[in-house]
Amino acid sequence: MTSKSAAAAARATVYGYPRQGSNRELKKAVEGYWKGRVSAAALRETAAGLRRTNWRRLADDGIHEVPTGDFSYYDHVLDTSVMVGAVPARHREAVETNGLDGYFAMARGTQDVAPLEMTKWFDTNYHYLVPELSPDTVFTADSTKQVAEFEEARALGLSPRPVLVGPVTYLLLAKPAPGVTAGFEPLTLLDRLLPVYAEVLADLRAAGARWVQLDEPALVQDRTPAELNAAARAYRDLGALTDRPKLLVASYFDRLGAALAVLAKAPVDGLALDFTGPAAANLRDLAAVGGLPGRRLVAGVVDGRNVWINDYQQSLTTLGTLLGLAGQVDVAASCSLLHVPLDATAEPDIDPQVARWLAFARQKSAEIATLARGLAQGTDAIAAELAANRADLASRAGSALTHDPAVRARAAAVTESDGHREASYPQRAAAQRDRLRLPLLPTTTIGSFPQTARLRTARADLRAGRIDTATYDERIESEIQEVLAFQEKAGVDVLVHGEPERNDMVQYFAEQLVGYLATQHGWVQSYGTRYVRPPILAGDISRPEPMTVRWTTYAQSLTARPVKGMLTGPVTMLAWSFVRDDQPLAETARQVALALRDEVNDLESAGSSVIQVDEPALRETLPLRAADRAGYLAWATESFRLATSGVRPRTQIHTHMCYAEFGDIIRAIDDLDADVISLEAARSHMQVADELASAGYPREVGPGVYDIHSPRVPSADEAAALLRKGLEAIPAERLWVNPDCGLKTRGWPEVRASLENLVSAATEVRAALPGSAH
Repeated sequence: MTSKSAAAAARATVYGYPRQGSNRELKKAVEGYWKGRVSAAALRETAAGLRRTNWRRLADDGIHEVPTGDFSYYDHVLDTSVMVGAVPARHREAVETNGLDGYFAMARGTQDVAPLEMTKWFDTNYHYLVPELSPDTVFTADSTKQVAEFEEARALGLSPRPVLVGPVTYLLLAKPAPGVTAGFEPLTLLDRLLPVYAEVLADLRAAGARWVQLDEPALVQDRTPAELNAAARAYRDLGALTDRPKLLVASYFDRLGAALAVLAKAPVDGLALDFTGPAAANLRDLAAVGGLPGRRLVAGVVDGRNVWINDYQQSLTTLGTLLGLAGQVDVAASCSLLHVPLDATAEPDIDPQVARWLAFARQKSAEIATLARGLAQGTDAIAAELAANRADLASRAGSALTHDPAVRARAAAVTESDGHREASYPQRAAAQRDRLRLPLLPTTTIGSFPQTARLRTARADLRAGRIDTATYDERIESEIQEVLAFQEKAGVDVLVHGEPERNDMVQYFAEQLVGYLATQHGWVQSYGTRYVRPPILAGDISRPEPMTVRWTTYAQSLTARPVKGMLTGPVTMLAWSFVRDDQPLAETARQVALALRDEVNDLESAGSSVIQVDEPALRETLPLRAADRAGYLAWATESFRLATSGVRPRTQIHTHMCYAEFGDIIRAIDDLDADVISLEAARSHMQVADELASAGYPREVGPGVYDIHSPRVPSADEAAALLRKGLEAIPAERLWVNPDCGLKTRGWPEVRASLENLVSAATEVRAALPGSAH
């Protein structure tokens, strides 16, 4: 096929779409099912309705080929485990008895059975359920979901393309099941897994699928020769199948590097590649391996992870180059649109001028369709769109919002000493012990307490004008009183005020900082039924007034025990926002850090003895390629220290991280120079404590003993067992006792029982320690 015919054949497609619905109908239906208010049939009908709406919307927006199989009740990796029969033994009975309940038990656990481990999907804030595999795992194909959803879309008269997690990525994301002998590598099961994929592919072909997409994002990470050989073998074998649809292998989030040559040589029918951000290097690398002559290339030129409008001219230039490298070039987003909100037109509160700079999932679909039309018909066919796009890009570049001289001058004046405490950690630890007088194994929580219906009603009433600010503040005070009273009665040592005034740990601060934009309906899935509204970091950042001092001070007035001041750190403020793409992230992080530094200093001045600055996204934002990590970690740790280093030695700085692979950033955790760090550890069985000990981490640590992402209440014995395991790695003088994460999403009954058990466990273990009276 010539370049001219490749352009004429250009089609628009996407890899996936937001699942929740315009009013989070999926969240409400799933949670209603969990509570017994929604039947299984009603849940399935809601899900089917959302799929139909999504496909029709995509078609209306100009998408020629729609994805199927990307929709999920909870997580697409969990769906893949079901598809290949990788159900842990402890869940098999539940799955066989009631497939839907068993599925959710794998995701959330039950009172008697622990869930699968959960961690971040590459460098995004989406969480997936980690497959558990062992040398004894027997895979069996179940293509029911994949075939049914394909047939649903085809019945609407659309052109569907099933999307599956690829076999190599699936195995590379998996972990050995609990109790499996050390040294087992799930990738060794590849030859056992490939026939199951072959069976699923045959089922989809029998249903009428012409193309199937196999997602292999794990290949954008640094891979060993053995792992690359496994990928080559996988696609040699799948490509050699005769009873299969055409295969489109997709990878995204970064450049493929050496894996691109492997996939380009594989006997598959096409590749789908990311050409945005660092993945723009795929263009050069694709040319270097000789392109894809006679085969299909799906070009991800629209950023699927951020909300800024596409630069049409730049994308068309890239697409024009790609026409000479493939038999057919189609246009797509860089990855699934799962990672962006649904529709920017649902945000009437954003200034219309600024709104012109934004593209959510619907707008990105339209951008993809416009680019496909321009590629197929020439730029004259989209002249009006090109002119409007140029004007919108110029408007953003010239806006006063994006350039505040005072903010930039302050950031430029930062010195090396601004990012370091005035005393060493041993000196600080002694001053803090003398001030706080805490017992061995001090207990605390991570920050948030349950966000009750009463709280949500109060916020809604305030927004609607049904109550005034004074009445709202009285309700917040009442919640803080309840949270403090419970903690004191339970025996918690370092208290929190519970954050009842906060809607989200990033959004709450973004709404009070100049340079951020907040959305009303910009929901994005974080995990399961947990959705967040990432704010939009649109301009230079400053803090006009204190953000947390009032409520922290009020809480401290109610108790003699220390109450932690609670902030979200600069890296997480970036990671869980849609960041500006017109300046380096390091520069933006420094601006945010300086705003937070003002808040930390004000909290100390108001009497706070303990201040926690959370950085759960530090590992999440780690670049996927090792060569890019040193630069990132340098500015990330610098920004945290800049935010926290203005306080006196006797003020204890905490930080918190959760649901990530911490082993990759142990050195960076040390470089933060926090006095105490709390980390997720319950689902991963205290693995992080061993990692910190092996690295010689010298500061205080709180590995979680209560998994807050499950509704089950851990017993005191269970918490004590985890705590004793933690003590095998971390000495008692440096070990804290706390949950994995904040308690916002849990209900009060389970929180009360779990924290009482946590304190009981700490008391029991503490009593057996030498020096426990101190």
